[in-house]
Amino acid sequence: MDLSGAAMTDGQGSPGAVANPARVLVVQPNRNYLGVLSRRISEGGYRVATADGTQTAMAELNRIPVDCVLADLYVPGGGAELVAMIRDDAMLRDLPVILIAGRSDSQAAVRAFAAGADGVVIKPFHFEVLVARIGREIERAKGVAELRGDNATLDARVVSRAIELGEMKERWLASEAERRRLEGIVGKAAS
Repeated sequence: MDLSGAAMTDGQGSPGAVANPARVLVVQPNRNYLGVLSRRISEGGYRVATADGTQTAMAELNRIPVDCVLADLYVPGGGAELVAMIRDDAMLRDLPVILIAGRSDSQAAVRAFAAGADGVVIKPFHFEVLVARIGREIERAKGVAELRGDNATLDARVVSRAIELGEMKERWLASEAERRRLEGIVGKAAS
């Protein structure tokens, strides 16, 4: 189920037009709470896709592009398990994942971080803070993607330069061999 954001913001909760707002996948088994989360995140300027468990979340992640996952720690299949599945998927491993946990469940939060969650939000929370946290995680992920792209570009340039240097070395060695050959011919002619 895909719910489009009615209000447009900059993804940080601030008003402003955004041509293509980021999409957040909200994973929550409680339909009422799912509706509230979806509406509030949508009001924060994000497009929202929803799932009620781990399996439907993975199906959604393979169906549509998502910029961030917000999941309850106790979704069917397990929130920490969802994080582990995302981290094990080569195409999804860098996707920001925030899990929602209860105040009294510190061990679950520890499990979430051990599985690779980028953040844990403790209930009760302010929706404005949640929306800001989602925006921050999306921006961090974009920065990491840009760095990876820059590194790939630099790696390609290094390989190109190494090839050029190898070719120059071969030409230099050939010209050095030719110089020695000519010196030998001149030396024989002089004697």
